[in-house]
Amino acid sequence: MSALFNFQSLLLVILLFICTCTYVRAVAPRLVDRNKHGFPGLLFKSARIGERLSPYVALACIAMAVKMLSK
Repeated sequence: MSALFNFQSLLLVILLFICTCTYVRAVAPRLVDRNKHGFPGLLFKSARIGERLSPYVALACIAMAVKMLSK
């Protein structure tokens, strides 16, 4: 089943995308910061969400991990 049709998988993909973009921005900021508009701007926006809402993103990741392990 595709991640688009399963809500839990879609949330997991979004959380992993946000975490990955935040990590890439921490390691190579020029890679993410140079494109702020259009589709490549999605990387910048996701990294910004990961930086500013990091406690909530971390709690969501923990909740998803517990949900996956209890399944």
